[in-house]
Amino acid sequence: MSETLFQQEMEYLVLLESDGLDGVAKAIHETAIEKQFWPPSEKVTLDPSLVGTKLALVHSEVTEVLEALRKEKGSYEIVSEMADVIIRLLDVYAALTEHGIIDDDIDDCMAHKMAKNKTRPPKHGYSWG
Repeated sequence: MSETLFQQEMEYLVLLESDGLDGVAKAIHETAIEKQFWPPSEKVTLDPSLVGTKLALVHSEVTEVLEALRKEKGSYEIVSEMADVIIRLLDVYAALTEHGIIDDDIDDCMAHKMAKNKTRPPKHGYSWG
């Protein structure tokens, strides 16, 4: 692994610890814009079809996790594909936040949902899931 890549990995770990998922999401989205997955923020309108397309890409990453499992590609490949799911989803979250479509904090919502799920019945009361 190159020293530069290692330094970038360490920066993301520090960012996650200091700024939580919100800080990581912002960094992910900045990289996505830089790499032209999005137009510059001032030139983009977040219409439902663009957001839908980005969410479909999240789904495609979930499918890649399934394929890595199905084809027994090994731990690193499976977890790497899971990381892609999280990266894509946090990218969409950051774009929606940046454009004022949502204003809730992902860290707070995660903490609330995790605590709420601890109080729910098995399978949240459904017969399967």
